[in-house]
Amino acid sequence: MLDALIGVVAGLLILAGVLVILGPQTMTMLRRIRGLKRSRNPFAALQAPRKREPAVPGLHPKTQRVLASATRLATWLRAHGQDEIARELRSGAARLATDEASGLYAIQTTLRRLRGLALGDRNAEERLKILSSELRKAVQDRFEQLELLPFGHL
Repeated sequence: MLDALIGVVAGLLILAGVLVILGPQTMTMLRRIRGLKRSRNPFAALQAPRKREPAVPGLHPKTQRVLASATRLATWLRAHGQDEIARELRSGAARLATDEASGLYAIQTTLRRLRGLALGDRNAEERLKILSSELRKAVQDRFEQLELLPFGHL
């Protein structure tokens, strides 16, 4: 019995020594080890955490909103076989990082092309309408903030 007690105390001392050696990273390592139970990937605790920032850092929040909406719409369009329009949206979104005004104008031109797009499926057209109106609103908000005039309002 005394041997078991000495063994447990020695084990706890060794564990405390390892925790001291790890230093400030101890708590993050313990959280990752606890997260292993919930994760299906046994190496998830060893991987670096993913950043969940969808937009380019340093951009204005409304510009990031335009980027996120454009990405959602482009992904949806590509999944429904509209690769050319999706490519135009992505190129307009890429222009936002360098020349915001021309990127907004390019996205607005692509949105105009979307109005005439017919998919044939009522649910798909409804989803397209929702995504495009979300992007249109984000673009209009950023236009107003930058005090730019959309093409149709000159």
